[in-house]
Amino acid sequence: MSINLRTLLLGALFLVLPAFGASQTWTHEGGTLSLDAPPKRIVALNWAATETLLLLGTTPVGVADKSGYNAWVNKPKLPDDVANVGTRVAPSLEAIAELKPDLIVTSTEMAPAHELLEQIAPTYVISVYKPDSHPFDRAKEMLRVLSDMLDREAQADAVLTDIEQTLKQQRDRLERAKLTDTAIALISFQDNRHVRIYTKDSLYQAALDSLGLTNAWPSRGNYWGFASIGLESVAQIPNSRLVVIEPLVPGLADSLEESPFWTYLPPVRNQQIYQIPNAWSFGGVHQVKILAKTLTEALLKGGSNNVL
Repeated sequence: MSINLRTLLLGALFLVLPAFGASQTWTHEGGTLSLDAPPKRIVALNWAATETLLLLGTTPVGVADKSGYNAWVNKPKLPDDVANVGTRVAPSLEAIAELKPDLIVTSTEMAPAHELLEQIAPTYVISVYKPDSHPFDRAKEMLRVLSDMLDREAQADAVLTDIEQTLKQQRDRLERAKLTDTAIALISFQDNRHVRIYTKDSLYQAALDSLGLTNAWPSRGNYWGFASIGLESVAQIPNSRLVVIEPLVPGLADSLEESPFWTYLPPVRNQQIYQIPNAWSFGGVHQVKILAKTLTEALLKGGSNNVL
């Protein structure tokens, strides 16, 4: 074989080799992380990470608070055979080690110090929710970095393109119906007197911005993106549509019928109450798509003065 032909064949072979030809390194909140090959056995210690892996077509071998994910997030669907490794705030190091992971994904506020986890496997630390952050941007960053680690960049591109197209479609529907002129207050009930109201710091804000809607609540919240307020405080935003996010407190409808705090709120009297299914407000990019679709459907359907 001539030298030129051998060179051509070696060059062609190099072109078809996987992208992971050598060790790659990423910087994260806990330091640096190096991998020699795309990880196959991944443990996710928060639900935003679990959601992101599933969006990329990768099923983690273990997750924290599995039953909670199924109850509160549930989209994307988590397969039944995924192991539970304890709670998000106190995962079991023993349970994680037994799964023999080659990557652990965690965040600073939900898990032990990453040094303990790094004794088990390479650990990637990213906090979508932290002071002065923009959750949607951080969630997209997590999607991009994990897709790079997993050699699934095309899947990440497809996910983000789908979300972008969905947001545009929903905005077009609202603009055609002339429903982008009145501000939106997004709340979830804690009891019949107190609510969480979602602020401009929240993941939900990305959906409002993309739909051309204004957040009616003017104040900042905590770094999770909400403020806990008394129901009477909603009266501070009279010219708004009030969107109630499920699940509802048991017996809430009966309590509100007898509540002067509720019955005299301007959105109630103006029949501008909307009820929508839950989108996990502390999740990843997919939750923005879910909220945009359900919110658009509710606004197009029209408001009432009742919470069902």
